Amino acid sequence: MADPVHKKTEPNGRYLIALSVAALGVVFGDIGTSPLYAVREAFGEHYGLALTEANVLGVLSLIFWSLIVVISLKYLTLVMRADNHGEGGIMALTALVMPSKLRRGHWRYLAVMLGLFGASLLYGDGMITPAISVLSAVEGLEVAAPRLEPFVIPVTVGILLALFLFQSRGTQRVGGLFGPVTLVWFSAIALLGLAQIVRNPYVLTALNPYHAVHFFTANGATGFWVLGSVFLVVTGGEALYADMGHFGRTPIRLTWFFVVLPALLLNYFGQGALLLANPAAVENPFYLMVPGWATYPMIALATAATIIASQAVISGSFSLTRQAMRLGFLPRMTVVQTSSQEIGQVYIPTINWILMFATVGLVLGFRSSSRLAAAYGVGVTTDMVFTTLLFAVVAWSLWKWPRWAVVLLTLGLLGVDLSFWAANIVKVPQGGWFPLVVGAVMLVVMTTWHQGRALLSSVLQKDAFPLERFLETLAASKNPPVRVPGTAVYLTRNADVVPPALLSNLRYNRAVHENVIVVSVETEEIPRVLGSLRAEVRALDLGFTRVVLHYGFMEHPNVPVALYDITELDLDPDDTYFVLGREIVLPEGKLGMPRWREQLFAVLQRNALPATAFFDLPPAQTFEVGHLVRL
Repeated sequence: MADPVHKKTEPNGRYLIALSVAALGVVFGDIGTSPLYAVREAFGEHYGLALTEANVLGVLSLIFWSLIVVISLKYLTLVMRADNHGEGGIMALTALVMPSKLRRGHWRYLAVMLGLFGASLLYGDGMITPAISVLSAVEGLEVAAPRLEPFVIPVTVGILLALFLFQSRGTQRVGGLFGPVTLVWFSAIALLGLAQIVRNPYVLTALNPYHAVHFFTANGATGFWVLGSVFLVVTGGEALYADMGHFGRTPIRLTWFFVVLPALLLNYFGQGALLLANPAAVENPFYLMVPGWATYPMIALATAATIIASQAVISGSFSLTRQAMRLGFLPRMTVVQTSSQEIGQVYIPTINWILMFATVGLVLGFRSSSRLAAAYGVGVTTDMVFTTLLFAVVAWSLWKWPRWAVVLLTLGLLGVDLSFWAANIVKVPQGGWFPLVVGAVMLVVMTTWHQGRALLSSVLQKDAFPLERFLETLAASKNPPVRVPGTAVYLTRNADVVPPALLSNLRYNRAVHENVIVVSVETEEIPRVLGSLRAEVRALDLGFTRVVLHYGFMEHPNVPVALYDITELDLDPDDTYFVLGREIVLPEGKLGMPRWREQLFAVLQRNALPATAFFDLPPAQTFEVGHLVRL
């Protein structure tokens, strides 16, 4: 079909400013709260790094150039070019790769698998980010009053439980505060850092990349492993790309270069200036920059900022799940629209409870943000490597960039990504295993569901009867079935064949409605489809009509509304009935998958949200016809 997508236009004027402020709370929450722990972790006891002037300047130089190369160059300049009709994120990037004309099918398969594993790893990020962010903010209580240390874990758990329990209500009422609160946060951390830099401006010499190079040559292997903590300053890079569809490139780039990057650099360099003046401040350089009178207000502001950052990650997990469902990589789940204005604001109960138990479990298990930092980097670095590889596929196969340019650019970006990855992979025994296990489990679930549905469709297709041949047979029948008044809508995977539910109805009731509409729903590899291109309608003989509904992977398919909007059908909602089939899968080793995966697919199939709820069919006018499928 034609390019059926709403074109996005870049905002300007007051709207651009409003979007830029809103982007602060959603896009930059994760990367904006990294100053709470990144510098402290770089000088953690586990590295044994001496707190000398050269090492402080070296770490600051690494932080500066990491933000410039990874965020400013890779994501904001290059990767954000790879949008899927305005949408960003690794699932949108994977959807771009899926129809690409790679010369060999197995290369395309590998690219899609990289995208799926990258998406799977984001679930681990959705569990770790709220835990480490909120915990690092509440740990400020230890600085304000050491006697409050026993309350850090209970307060953190209480905040996280409240955050997840609040999800079902949506963020529409308080979402407008996210941007302004985060703007106050960035202003505050910038002023804190600036005050320290004014006292010791020599710290600005760390802008010279010489200090980064000297850091490696002077510290050898230890200097390389410190990259694992330096990486914490860029962990929010994927969020910038994923939220491009909500705000557009221009507001994100504008906010980064004029607000976020200056504030982060001022704060990081301010922490460095403090360490040069007082090495003992390494215990918690962020909070020890804060004047005593402002400690408690800063703890409150930091907690608010980390809650906002956590909310963005949780909402991202919901959005990722919906995309995966629509693209056929996850079974149907309940999706609740929490905003009447913003279609992207959804709540998925199953994912919310999984994230809640995992996040609280991480806090109770690791008990400090320093220990959690070991679990944080591994999954995100792996994700960034996959993003670089997928970007290379898009640049070569879709944009037709010269091969030499793609190779040189990819090698340069991979050199940075793999350095961070290697420095983080050694953390696997200390907690880095967690996001990898979560990613592996989600990858198995996604691939099992996708492959199982494809094999199930092929099995059903073998017994399928072409719809037009069926109508010819029906017209020539000497003993035609009884025609019942009203309209029956049969939902099926393929509108070109007779729905199994219709055949079952004929077999047992010997009756067919006067008007029969055979409907299939197709998910396009684009975010949204124009309403005018939503439906393909073809009138057939004997009162039959074939309808194909097209939806983007960011849209929710409301089948009744779509059908009622088709004027040529002229449907009466009170006289329209919906009939759909429900396959009951019985694994018998015929799918060609390992038996345990067949059992997993059967469990997923049984527990998937019924099509009645997923497609918003009216329960009182919907009938399900079950049939056993042996696989």
